[in-house]
Amino acid sequence: MTNYKVGDFLIQVKNAARAKKKELTLDSTKLIKAVCAVLKKEGVIDSFEEKEGLLKIKLSYKRKEPVLFDLKLVSKPGLRVYKNAEEILFRKDKSSIFILSTSKGVISSNDVEKLKVGGELIAKIY
Repeated sequence: MTNYKVGDFLIQVKNAARAKKKELTLDSTKLIKAVCAVLKKEGVIDSFEEKEGLLKIKLSYKRKEPVLFDLKLVSKPGLRVYKNAEEILFRKDKSSIFILSTSKGVISSNDVEKLKVGGELIAKIY
């Protein structure tokens, strides 16, 4: 039993990428599926599908190396981190991607400019 399922999910994806695994099977929730959709849109994972409450995820590879270089959890159960749209748009590090949980759903930092919305920073992907 985990306390922070989306954090556990992201760390398992990171560990699978570091171990150069091609596929990963995990428990499914609505938030995890939404984060998977964002990761697929950003090219970190190739595909995902849900069967019987489990998500089967295929990681993306480029030149035999995983696309996911590193991942850092920003919000944790004991400390939630919230940013507005301006703070996300004017960040110093443009090479990384943030995953945010907003009132408009789970989005990446690339979609913040279109939607003009901030929210809880879930993770930072390099």
